[in-house]
Amino acid sequence: MGLLDVFFGNMNEREINKLKPIVAIINDLEKDYEKLTNEELKSKTSEFKKRLISPTSGVTDSTHPMCNIDEILPEAFAAVRESAKREIGQRHFDVQLMAGMVLHQGKIAEMRTGEGKTLVATLPLYLNALEGKGCHIVTPNDYLSRVGGGWMGPVYHALGLS
Repeated sequence: MGLLDVFFGNMNEREINKLKPIVAIINDLEKDYEKLTNEELKSKTSEFKKRLISPTSGVTDSTHPMCNIDEILPEAFAAVRESAKREIGQRHFDVQLMAGMVLHQGKIAEMRTGEGKTLVATLPLYLNALEGKGCHIVTPNDYLSRVGGGWMGPVYHALGLS
């Protein structure tokens, strides 16, 4: 450990510390999202999409000012977490939320077997699919490519995605 690491922490610790406040926001939203009906939870997808409409489209929505995708990340992740709890009985842990944010940033999140990579992938996939440009997960593992889509499919379908 270098002298700078002692005072400032290593790079991974600094990255994790940046993500913790966002995890706290997602956790704060959890109680609100638990109260939503299935239809209300599904309608969050169209709400998020409306908020992401570009200014060049000529469409405005005064109830939800336009925002960029990172601004809706906490709400979108909260929606995916709630959908996963309802549809497949799995709740994203805080470290999985952080891994989802890292993947959304285009970085690598190293996870061991059994730590929930397939579940984590639901978070950035949903978030980025909201832009309507199409979104794909690529895996070199043939088994996961066959099984993962079917296993996580109910999470996406409950939120109105295919």
